Amino acid sequence: MSYDIFASVYDALTQNVDYEKIADRIDVLFGEKIKKQGSLLDLGCGTGTLSFLLEEKGFEVIGIDKSEDMLAEAFEKKYELNSDVLFLCQDLTELDLFGTAASAVCVLDTVNHIESLDKICEFFRRVSLFLEMGGLFLFDMNTPFKHSSVLADNTFVYDTDDVYCVWQNSYDKSAKRTDIDLDFFIKDGENYFRESESFSEYEYTTADITSILEQNGFTVLKQFDGYEGENPHKKTERLLILAQKTNLISEGEIK
Repeated sequence: MSYDIFASVYDALTQNVDYEKIADRIDVLFGEKIKKQGSLLDLGCGTGTLSFLLEEKGFEVIGIDKSEDMLAEAFEKKYELNSDVLFLCQDLTELDLFGTAASAVCVLDTVNHIESLDKICEFFRRVSLFLEMGGLFLFDMNTPFKHSSVLADNTFVYDTDDVYCVWQNSYDKSAKRTDIDLDFFIKDGENYFRESESFSEYEYTTADITSILEQNGFTVLKQFDGYEGENPHKKTERLLILAQKTNLISEGEIK
């Protein structure tokens, strides 16, 4: 997915996302010790909203995303805010940094956009390589329950002052994939013009993800029911996983 059109309307369509709540939870879970140890990687940072909130909380943030269009939006905010957040354009499965970070976050089902367990393994391997020993990695995922029962074959409509969006899902149970078609009607003066984009999300089990984390030097510390709940349950829609780098991996292990 190029995100060229989606990037321009992303902030308008995610007004319902409580980024403050997400930033608060990260701040509590990571604490002052991690904050003072070094950089925080915001992986799949999009237009940078969370990156800037984490910077306000005292983190030294590096935002990373593969979409040039999303990062263009983030850079506009950066200059408006006079922010020191560093933004890098990289595919997460090809993450390559000059040094290590103290912590990393990956939010809003970015992991579900990675299309295979092998590629998730490569992503986690690279996160592990560029995290300091003892570093924390916090990420979320849409659960299989959400894919089958909430996203499913449903249609959602988002209506803001500047854009009207029709979001249509098609759930393939055998492929464990939800195909998503977006139709945007974007206001231009007194008229609207239409653009469309499509992408897919993939569902993964907690067992598979935990196994891949362990293969790449991580220990799972805690799992949560989203950013407000505690223990996950059968109807958890967004699973939040906190892991810690407890073992070294060698650069030679990277494919």
